[in-house]
Amino acid sequence: MAEQFDLVIIGSGPGGYVCAIRAAQLGLKVAVVEKNPTFGGTCLNIGCIPSKALLHVSERFHEAGHAFSGMGISCGKPKINVADMQAYKDKVVEANTKGIAFLFRKNKVTSFAGAGRIIAPGHVRVTPSDGAPVDLSAEAIVIATGSDSARLPGLETDEKTILTSTGALALPKVPKSLAVIGAGVIGLELGSVWRRLGAEVTVIEYLDRILPGMDGEIAKVLQRELKKQGFTFRLGAKVTGVKTTRTAAALTIEPASGGKAETLKAEKVLVAIGRTPCTQGLGLEDIGLETDERGRIPVDDGFETKIPGIYAIGDVIAGPMLAHKAEEEGVAVAEILGGLPGEVNHDLIPAVIYTSPEAASIGKTEEQLKEDGADYAVGKFNFMANGRAKAMGETAGFVKILADKTTDRVLGAHILGPMAGEMIHEIAVLMEFSGSAEDLARTCHAHPTLSEAVKEAALAVAGRAIHS
Repeated sequence: MAEQFDLVIIGSGPGGYVCAIRAAQLGLKVAVVEKNPTFGGTCLNIGCIPSKALLHVSERFHEAGHAFSGMGISCGKPKINVADMQAYKDKVVEANTKGIAFLFRKNKVTSFAGAGRIIAPGHVRVTPSDGAPVDLSAEAIVIATGSDSARLPGLETDEKTILTSTGALALPKVPKSLAVIGAGVIGLELGSVWRRLGAEVTVIEYLDRILPGMDGEIAKVLQRELKKQGFTFRLGAKVTGVKTTRTAAALTIEPASGGKAETLKAEKVLVAIGRTPCTQGLGLEDIGLETDERGRIPVDDGFETKIPGIYAIGDVIAGPMLAHKAEEEGVAVAEILGGLPGEVNHDLIPAVIYTSPEAASIGKTEEQLKEDGADYAVGKFNFMANGRAKAMGETAGFVKILADKTTDRVLGAHILGPMAGEMIHEIAVLMEFSGSAEDLARTCHAHPTLSEAVKEAALAVAGRAIHS
């Protein structure tokens, strides 16, 4: 006999575990199926959390080596112990994954270890790595299996020389050189880690710009700052071949538009060309649930698939592959199943790139507004004119606010600078309430703070910034 639940969730990443906890809060009997040894999915185990731990360490290392002396701090030349750094990262990951296990116990969520497969609507079979399969039945099933690193055809990853993000997070020593294929978020963040620690980093991108989808001005200035840090960029280029030895790789690179090929040698190669949904092995084909051309599961506005009672959230459906987007969708599904209204405003999902300086964005980019034919005004303020940024010695970047020229409603905001990922959220709240640039400009901001740059950019929309 199958064990009965109100809800069975396949996957315990940010979407799955948040959905489980919220559903349990609403009184549902919830089970979570996880095939990996620990909870948390890619984000907590081999993604967001470990990468931020390494970014934090590398930033402090770089600061000690390049900024301390200018502030009157003498501590000698810093040295990095990669094994200890990796142990610190692992400790951070362990604390987070154990935290989810605690939350499951607290909220009486039942977990099952093994691979989940939907054998029929309302029925999930869990196959553990050893032992007999277990059948679960439920009124609702949520697919929250996340995504995996996309592979480049003809380039086989071995996590030794040719790496995905997983391998790049676990290197036992600093490579002399690192070639990064793809100038997106993952490539730039992990490239930043190893560049600060001493690797020569070359970024190869098929397009003629970094960070496709990000506001063009932000991307341009960030590229300039990364070049100052020692990055080399090969834009408008493609990798057409690779030869590997036990200790290095030789990449054949050609112009994206065609032309003469050349060879780039690197000790390590990171393939960071995006991610693909994890939908294999779920039994979708057996129950008649098809995926689209990118492997995503189509859902309606309530995240329900064409099969009643089966839902999908996070990276396996359309939209940005972001942990916080999956979390919001998980809450929405739980509340729908609990008899409450549940929805996600997908137009206002903030995005953050944890380079130095950080980049953060919400709403429309200037390129999108131009394409839409919108009549808009721009307000910008440079951190060079912000007192707190000067005191910190981190003045690169700016705040950019885009507002409707007639109504003054904020349509988009983009920040490049220190702690941009924290500052974007006051603009997110403003936009959720359809606020105007003047609303933001008339809100008192504490001095001296980095957030004053947001206020000044809002003032600049109307041409009345005080400090520029």
